Amino acid sequence: MELFRLDGRRALITGGSRGLGAEIAEGLAEAGASVRLLARREQWLTPTVASFRARGWDCEGALCDVTDALQVQGVMDRFGPLDILINNAGVSWGEPAEEMPLDKWRQVLDTNLTGAFLFAQAAGRQMIERRSGVILNIASIAGMRGSMPRGIHAAAYTASKGGLIALTKELAAKWAGYGIRVNALAPGFFPSRMTERILPGMEEDLCRHVPLGRAGRTGELKGAAIFLCSDAASYITGQTLAVDGGATATGL
Repeated sequence: MELFRLDGRRALITGGSRGLGAEIAEGLAEAGASVRLLARREQWLTPTVASFRARGWDCEGALCDVTDALQVQGVMDRFGPLDILINNAGVSWGEPAEEMPLDKWRQVLDTNLTGAFLFAQAAGRQMIERRSGVILNIASIAGMRGSMPRGIHAAAYTASKGGLIALTKELAAKWAGYGIRVNALAPGFFPSRMTERILPGMEEDLCRHVPLGRAGRTGELKGAAIFLCSDAASYITGQTLAVDGGATATGL
């Protein structure tokens, strides 16, 4: 079990104040890591930091717009050097591609892809100097298969997650020589702020297209995150692990 422990390691999680980001941060803290949570809004960040501290975990938080290079560098200067970076911050915009405003397309790409690049770049510089580190990008099965259930429009989201998977491979190939591992998680449908409006009406689709017949449950993502951030995955880099109940296995 020592292979999965993260004692003494410093982790930063973007979009870490709630949802899947908070779940991943919780898992890393349970494994022994000190965690630094980033969010755009104080209203969710402060309570999450307080709840983590109440459980005896080393936790700090900061507000940050991941699309702003100056804010990103400011956070890195404040919290670095890091052992683990989790690029989780993400947004979407539900509108058919033929009608999507260009500013919304750019907003999604800037947050989901450029924001991850900015943090990977800033953290990577530190990790290269220390010749060690782990970067975990939170992608999506949308970036692997290019299709979504009927009635869901997410061209920008799908493009951004596909780009994030490609970026994961590129950084892994280029930085492996510095002792840096870069991988991605690709969740299927999980309860989150992004899916809270659509999941209730998706039971039929999930039963039909997901071999396990349901959406993911709270707690079912953090084990995979702990694994990829730990020494148990010391020979794994450049990979995307789908946590999707088998959805990508069917080809449907």
